[in-house]
Amino acid sequence: MRIKRTAWLTACSMAALGFSASLASAEDITIATVNNADMIVMQKLSPEWEKATGNKINWVVLEENVLRQRVTTDIATGSGQFDIMTIGGYETPIWGKAGWLTALDDLGSDYDYADLIAPVKAGLTVDGKLFAVPFYAESSFTMYRKDIFEAAGIKMPEAPTYDQIAEYAAKVTDKSKGVYGLCLRGKPGWGENMAYLGTLVNTYGGEWFNMEWKPQISSQPWKDAIGWYVKAMADYGPPGITSNGFNENQALFATGHCAMWIDATSAAGRLYDPKQSQVADKIAFTKAPVKVTPNGSSWAWSWNLAVPKSTKKADTAKSFVKWATSKDYIKLVGEKEGWVALPPGTRQSTYDNPNYQKAAPFAATVIKAIESADPTKPTLNPVPYTGIQFVAIPEFQAIGTLVGQAVSSAVAGQQSVDAALDGAQGQVEAMMEQAGYPK
Repeated sequence: MRIKRTAWLTACSMAALGFSASLASAEDITIATVNNADMIVMQKLSPEWEKATGNKINWVVLEENVLRQRVTTDIATGSGQFDIMTIGGYETPIWGKAGWLTALDDLGSDYDYADLIAPVKAGLTVDGKLFAVPFYAESSFTMYRKDIFEAAGIKMPEAPTYDQIAEYAAKVTDKSKGVYGLCLRGKPGWGENMAYLGTLVNTYGGEWFNMEWKPQISSQPWKDAIGWYVKAMADYGPPGITSNGFNENQALFATGHCAMWIDATSAAGRLYDPKQSQVADKIAFTKAPVKVTPNGSSWAWSWNLAVPKSTKKADTAKSFVKWATSKDYIKLVGEKEGWVALPPGTRQSTYDNPNYQKAAPFAATVIKAIESADPTKPTLNPVPYTGIQFVAIPEFQAIGTLVGQAVSSAVAGQQSVDAALDGAQGQVEAMMEQAGYPK
């Protein structure tokens, strides 16, 4: 009886969202997404939508760097390989302005656009049109093992400094037991190591470009920030730094190998979930560290579902993105996967939900971090760009990845920090000149 009732309730929810179960118009659509845990849940639950609509999904689930390459090539060439793309808060306004994305303002009044978190929605809007809908959003903060800190006699402050982070890492690192004081991203890529390192440079008072669009990568704040990072990883980090991105560090932390991890707030849902984390009852969190300025010390990011203009199945694609980012989908995740597993940062109703408040002690901290991150003031000095862990210009993908590779070479000991950043400075200067900056 319970199974029948669940199926009926699911069908009713689908009907309320405006879906038709008619097989006569059924279509196959292809979705490209990243292999992060929230998207794996979306893939797992998607048969609910398929059953209600008669449509079928072909999934292309890729590692983050590969996903970006594939969807960027597809959107720029208009080849139409994908009907739905998972893209970030960086790509959405650029591609929307270029006319490459389908506006998503017509999903219906029952979608409740007013429930979307305002700064997240604003970041996906160009000239008053919404060009993607948020699947989850995040800022960044510091996660740590409270049991390890208590044993070492350390009390984590509400707003730690980077000097304190290094001090604590030195006290809690025990490589003989496979416990590393600090885990940080090292896999090269503008959305991998440079996502974190962008915030590190920001809080050290550095910037990507000055007001004349001259690259600042060889400046002293950059060298101080990257110098701190390279030393910290050598002294307190796990092996294989240059292969560790978000997913790899999350696995290290969840299996007890990291005393501290500075990364995305979206990780908290998995780390507090005893089904996915061996340390679920042993972790705590605090703000992202600061050095010279709090500006840009924690990032602002969203993963979103977008419908490219090149699709020939826009209506079916819109049907899915509406379902996967709706309040009913979020409720479905809570019922099927546990309330701690809700996709964070997209809807106010998530944070008003008492089930989520009870299951997710980090919820209030996360939403405050998301709402307080200011992409218009990403660092100490005025800059000509917006974006905290990225620069909102089309050229940044190539620039950020180039610099990420340079930093990776320094972490691997292939060259000094100064040599890596000086070399990157020259290359980025040439790239900006070729692109016609200042414009």
